[in-house]
Amino acid sequence: MKAVLFSAQPFERKAFAAAAARIGSPHEIAYVAAPLDATTAALAKGNEAVIPFVNDQLLDEALLTALAGNGVRLIALSSAGHNNLDIAAARRAGLTCVYVPSYTPHAVGEYVFALLLSLVRRVPRAVTRVRDGNFNIDGLVGSVLHGRTFGIVGLGKIGHVVAEIARGFGCRVIVSDPFADPATVPWPVLPLDDLLGQSDFVSLHAPLTPDTRHLIDARRLSLLPDGAFLINTSRGPLLDSEALIEELKRDRLGGVALDVYDREAEVFFADHSRTPLQDDVLARLLGFPKVIMTSHMGFMTWEALDEIAATTLRNLSEFERGSPLTNELVA
Repeated sequence: MKAVLFSAQPFERKAFAAAAARIGSPHEIAYVAAPLDATTAALAKGNEAVIPFVNDQLLDEALLTALAGNGVRLIALSSAGHNNLDIAAARRAGLTCVYVPSYTPHAVGEYVFALLLSLVRRVPRAVTRVRDGNFNIDGLVGSVLHGRTFGIVGLGKIGHVVAEIARGFGCRVIVSDPFADPATVPWPVLPLDDLLGQSDFVSLHAPLTPDTRHLIDARRLSLLPDGAFLINTSRGPLLDSEALIEELKRDRLGGVALDVYDREAEVFFADHSRTPLQDDVLARLLGFPKVIMTSHMGFMTWEALDEIAATTLRNLSEFERGSPLTNELVA
C-alpha cells in the first residue's frame, strides 16, 4: 500500500523505517516536509493513504474532498488526539479514518518532571550563567517537590503515570476528572476548582474537546495559590494564553512550564530564528522569566515513536486487507 506522510521530520523517517523492518511491513511510505493543506493535497495523488502530523489541520471539507478526488481512501493519524480532523466531513467524502489511540504514557509523564524540575530548580538559567562564565548562584534558590501537593487534571494513562511519579517524589497527589470513579482511584478525586485551590503543582492531562477549551481561564488561574507551578504537556487550548499573561504580570505564580501552545500549528516544528516572531501572545509569554517552553516534544522518545509508527503501519495493513479496523475513528 502506498501512503504519504506529511510534515515529515527526520526522526519520523528513522522511526518508520525501523518499525517497518521490525514488523515486516510491506507498505511504501513517501515523505513530504510540507504540512497537509489545500496547497499540498495534490501531492497525495497516487497514494491510497495520507499520514498527517498532529498539527496538520483537516477541518475543511473542501480539503478532504480534494484528497478523495486524488485517490486517497484512508486518513491515518499518527497521534492519539484527533481534534485536528473533522471525522464526519471525512466520512462524507468517502474517507476512512484511523488513529494511534495510545503509546507509552511514560514518554510524556516523565517529561512533565523534566520540565517541572528544570523550572523549580532554575536549571535553564543556571546553565546559561555557567556557559557565560558566571558561576554566581545568587537568585537560583529553588524548592523541593517532597511534601507538596500535586494536582493532576485528567486521569487517563498519562495522568496515572504522572501521579505515580509524583508519589515517588513524596508528593500528596490529588486528581480532578469528571469520569474518574472515586471508589477505584487511589487518590482523592476533587472538583477542578477545589484541586486548583489546594495544589502547589498542577499538571494538565485532559483531552481537548469543546467543553475543555480554555478549561483553565482567568477565573481558574486566580484560584491557584501564590507560588504555585502550572505545567501543560497536553493540548495548548486547554489554557487561555492571554489570561495566563495577565496572571503572570501579577508575578504571583511560581512558574509555568509549557510544551504546547494554543496557536502552535502556526509556529512549532519550524525554525523561525532568522525572522521576527509574528505571534505577539507567544512572544509575550516567552518574555517572562518564570516561563519555560518547549516545542511539543513531550512524546519524543524512540520508544514512543516506534509505537506510533508500528501502530500506524498496522492500521494501513488492516485497511489494505479489508480487516476490521482496530483503531477506526467514527463520528
